[in-house]
Amino acid sequence: MHGTGNDFILIDGRELSVEGLDLPRLARQTCDRHFGIGADGLIVVLPSKKADLLMRIFNPDGSEPEMCGNGIRCFAKFVYDRAKEKKDVISVETIAGIIVPAIILKDNVAVGAEVDMGVPKHEGDFDLEVGGSKFRATAVSMGNPHCVIFVDDVGKIKLDDLGPKIENDPRFPNRTNVEFVQVKKDNEIIVSVWERGAGATLACGTGACAAVVAGALTKRTGRRAIVHLPGGDLDIDWEEDDHVVMRGPAEAVFEGKYFI
Repeated sequence: MHGTGNDFILIDGRELSVEGLDLPRLARQTCDRHFGIGADGLIVVLPSKKADLLMRIFNPDGSEPEMCGNGIRCFAKFVYDRAKEKKDVISVETIAGIIVPAIILKDNVAVGAEVDMGVPKHEGDFDLEVGGSKFRATAVSMGNPHCVIFVDDVGKIKLDDLGPKIENDPRFPNRTNVEFVQVKKDNEIIVSVWERGAGATLACGTGACAAVVAGALTKRTGRRAIVHLPGGDLDIDWEEDDHVVMRGPAEAVFEGKYFI
């Protein structure tokens, strides 16, 4: 499945037992685009004692992030499409807490989800020098860490060079996601993403949220904006109750069998 180009392998752990499987190793194998299926992450649907369901997600390097915005939209559609009794809204347990996606329907078909991403945490602004360039960065947590940097033109950023250097900067002990942001209008931005544990991706849901939060905090944008990512657009709204709401698509690409 994919959400604005951010693609995932989904396994229904309610139907297929994953007990005893080394999930980080499985993620490394299946996410490999040459020797596996190929994806930005592996998502497992599991029962939960705290919510309707539990989402576990693993990066291509086997690490397990706290949350994934594009991933949870795909998760919601995956569950909705397979449910005998359809629920437009479900609660999902993640490492970042309980997330509640609501299905977006078009002609009775699930085409995406609206997700309350919770309350962001501003973790400071600081100067950052990397690769011979100096930036002013804003750190935002969406349950997972983000380093947001505003630039005049994201097209001139050497993402493959700067991304991993910032991701592994010593000031981020757990590494960080990196967003380079170009402001087009008060309600429109362009974002280029380097994801922790995955590298350059076509989209990052939590990264889009962090970018809008950082834009509002630094007075560069309003609290709602359309975020243009390489894989498509997301509608991000930092509402008056301080919760961030993300709206975007989710699409199933294919189903198959993978032998382990």
